[in-house]
Amino acid sequence: MLPLDHLLVLDLTAFRAGPTAVRQLADWGARVITVERPAAAGAGALGGRLGSDFQNLRRNNESLTLDLKSTRGRALFLLLVERADVVVENFAPGVTARLGIDWDALRAVNPRLVYGSISGYGQDGPWAERPGYDQIAQGMSGLMSVTGLPGQGPVRSGHAVADSSSGVYLAFGILAALIRRDRTGEGAWVRTSLLESLIAMLDFQAARVLVEGEVPAQQGNHHPTAVPMGCFETADGPFNLAPGTNDHFRAMCGVLGHPEWADDERFATPRARAARRDEVNSMIETVTRTRPAEEWIEAFFAVGVPAGPVLDLGATFAHPQVVATGIARPVEHPTRGQVAVVGQPVTFADGPEDRGVRRAAPALGEHTDAILTDLGVAAEEIAALRESGVV
Repeated sequence: MLPLDHLLVLDLTAFRAGPTAVRQLADWGARVITVERPAAAGAGALGGRLGSDFQNLRRNNESLTLDLKSTRGRALFLLLVERADVVVENFAPGVTARLGIDWDALRAVNPRLVYGSISGYGQDGPWAERPGYDQIAQGMSGLMSVTGLPGQGPVRSGHAVADSSSGVYLAFGILAALIRRDRTGEGAWVRTSLLESLIAMLDFQAARVLVEGEVPAQQGNHHPTAVPMGCFETADGPFNLAPGTNDHFRAMCGVLGHPEWADDERFATPRARAARRDEVNSMIETVTRTRPAEEWIEAFFAVGVPAGPVLDLGATFAHPQVVATGIARPVEHPTRGQVAVVGQPVTFADGPEDRGVRRAAPALGEHTDAILTDLGVAAEEIAALRESGVV
């Protein structure tokens, strides 16, 4: 039994943020029906249905093609809404109202419905109806201002972090609304945006502005506030070192062959070290450059100081610890054969062991006939709907 296998989710999302939210629900057992345009060619920004992105995001889903602009297509969708627990969309604000499938329209059909929305900047405000993309949110949120080397100028994250964070936050909000519904019997409209989610992900950096009045600057590969904590060069490349406590700092000094640093009043406290960030980091790196990274990692591990390698993604998935976690999950695809996708990072001690990966992403409209038949639509009408382009 999966924790969400009693739920029916209707998925109206595209691109990345919305599908990320839906994936959380599908992986934990919800039946997800993705409603797609009958004329959809490929998968838009996801790089084609057989591409890695689509396969990773859309696993476990069913695909129903339906023209929501047509009267019959919308009517069929509303029949599904009557049965659904959740609808998820990431249209620009105002689009769902024009289609007649906005929150007000759907809760009139199903008052217990939980309706999840992701927008670029929020449902209200002067930017509400502007198109929102991860790149724009990264710049507007302040993330790019704190990413990169000091003085380098703004740098984007190497990942679509606004899309991913908004998807995870929305899934969390949907689950909270479902728990409340179980107590009150009433559904809810749950909203987030790329901009809000990314500001929330900035967490302590954002809090520095709000609480302390400090505007953070770029610190490159070193921690914004803790010193020393960051990426240091060795004889054969960089490694990460994170002596997060005074005890760690003292142990680190011993490994580096300079136990006197720990007793020097210039470096003896976190505040003192932070005031001499460049000096502290330079002292450490002068020593770490003398030996290979793996030797340093093992030496620090031996005294309980956190340290680790800096890997590219190929090396990440080959690392024995990553292999041991089982986060790369195999799935059988009818065209591509067996491929691997990224499983859920959360597991239950009593299983299942598949990390949410049970079925490959669907072909366009793969489940249309079965879904419509289940709604009571006769085979003759399904054929007519297909002929007219409704499905």
